Amino acid sequence: MNEPLNLPLARSAVDRDYLSRTDDHLFEKLAANANTRMVALHQGKVLLEESGSAVLPQLRLISLAETLSTQKLDGSLMVYLGKTEYLERDVEPGSALVLVVLDDGQAMEIEPNAENWHQLRRTGAGLSERDAGIYAQALALANWHETHLFCPRCGSATEVVQSGWVRLCPVDAHQNFPRTDPAIIAAITDSQDRILLGSQGIWEDNRWSILAGFVEPGESLAAAVKREIFEEAGVRVINPQFQGSQAWPFPYSLMVGFTAQVDPNFEHLELNPDGEEIEKLRWFSREEIRSEASNLLLPNRISISRALIEQWFGGPIESATER
Repeated sequence: MNEPLNLPLARSAVDRDYLSRTDDHLFEKLAANANTRMVALHQGKVLLEESGSAVLPQLRLISLAETLSTQKLDGSLMVYLGKTEYLERDVEPGSALVLVVLDDGQAMEIEPNAENWHQLRRTGAGLSERDAGIYAQALALANWHETHLFCPRCGSATEVVQSGWVRLCPVDAHQNFPRTDPAIIAAITDSQDRILLGSQGIWEDNRWSILAGFVEPGESLAAAVKREIFEEAGVRVINPQFQGSQAWPFPYSLMVGFTAQVDPNFEHLELNPDGEEIEKLRWFSREEIRSEASNLLLPNRISISRALIEQWFGGPIESATER
């Protein structure tokens, strides 16, 4: 049996406190509480604490009350994320967390140095359990709001209600709730226990990953694995086995990881990349990964793709991505 995957964005230490979302005066109460912390987000980027002696990245959680005492946040999207579950650094357990999506001017007031705003797709694997959960939740919600400004029924501009968890159409009262798009991602092996990696045409020549795709309506996860692998690689697979899942807030997906094997009845067929999403395909042995690792750009450690590759490999891989 495979070891459980270590998935950075599957972790969380936040009580989402869903019952409080319907309080129409919640943000007023939270703004008056000195323990409330703001998760500032600007163009998909967050603030990190100054490194000092810390080796791993840490989210900079700002006092909402102190910010409002010196700066107006009018027009900013605000979403109640929940409450912290335990003491971490200077944030008390039970402290409320509020996502605030800032425009350029507001972001400059809080942190004028653009280099201090970070996109954590590369470095987010080092976040603590609490910060990983906050980051995934905040970014996914912000991305959902950005793409659901209008009612899908009539096209009217929607209003944000229930503390940021619903967009309401003022014309017919239709409610739009945050969505999560499920996608499968699969480590495929052949009879020689080699792993199948693919490369997209827009990637660098030496960037490789396992194959993935969105689940279609009316489709099971296992069926999606079989369909996607055949569509992208021309390979028939059997025995899809669930390995783990994690949030993927780029923009708001849930990545569901599987392993599967090539159907022995079709192993003689050549690899056939679809030419649209996947341009190159290759079977890699462990020895080939080991000998070529310094030149291979594998997925970042925050991804479930990297976790599945290293699960098959049997341990961490130091690839060109980490240089």
